Amino acid sequence: MTIALILAATLASAPAQATSLPPPERRQALLFEAATLGRTDLIALLVANGADVNAYEVRGFTPLILAAYNGQADTVEALLAAGADPCKPDLGQGNTAQMGVAFKGDDRIAARLLKEKCDVNARNTAGQTALMMASLFGRTAQIAMLLNNGADPGILDASGRSAASVARAQGNATLAADLEARVHR
Repeated sequence: MTIALILAATLASAPAQATSLPPPERRQALLFEAATLGRTDLIALLVANGADVNAYEVRGFTPLILAAYNGQADTVEALLAAGADPCKPDLGQGNTAQMGVAFKGDDRIAARLLKEKCDVNARNTAGQTALMMASLFGRTAQIAMLLNNGADPGILDASGRSAASVARAQGNATLAADLEARVHR
């Protein structure tokens, strides 16, 4: 029997018996693992038993950022239902879940996160936005979603690059031209 199955059985059968539960720091670690691995079935149990849905793990990521980055759409939904802050950036670079999913390319998660109405033009510590990250990887569906939700293609990062210049540097002249045209509208 895996630790996750043991934990689920323990939490389901004896939530009031704190002595039968793993210590709080282990419950928190299990929440990060569940988010990363897509163990949606454990999210509500762990949160109900004291794991902080908005805590940071050792690398500075929240459970929601981990789930979004790892393509765990159902887990993203469970974390949001449990009270995860969709706008909370990571501690290291200031990347949000929306930025992480733009990097990885999961359109379903990107669309779900946009429904949370976070600042679509939020910037990380380098001044980059989710639109810039989506442009870097040519994520056309996400670029369209971001633009339709108010992403500003005219924003420049700390190095003076726009989403268009990022796309152009990647050899995507068509995307770059489209983004540049949107700046001048």
